[in-house]
Amino acid sequence: MAEEKKDFGRRSAVDIYKAIAMSYDETEEEAPRVRAKGAGELAERIVTSAEKHNIPLYEDPDLAALLFQLDLDRQIPVSLYEAVAEVFAFLYRLNREEKELNKD
Repeated sequence: MAEEKKDFGRRSAVDIYKAIAMSYDETEEEAPRVRAKGAGELAERIVTSAEKHNIPLYEDPDLAALLFQLDLDRQIPVSLYEAVAEVFAFLYRLNREEKELNKD
């Protein structure tokens, strides 16, 4: 997940670009986990790596700010399940659309 990408040269110190990487294996875990997080240059590297590996990006600055407060490898708390479920629903839709396109 990444916040809106902005020009680093025009931002104030308060307006920091953040990126969060999550994973979820429903067969082994009760909830998704925060696997990586970063601000500024580290956020750029996380986003670049995701793009390089064709991992879709989902932008939600408010959710990113909440997830950024969690420790790495910590499961998402119940209070964020609904918001995180929207992210995974978005990813499932993308995967389904891609499979349908590749059928033909």
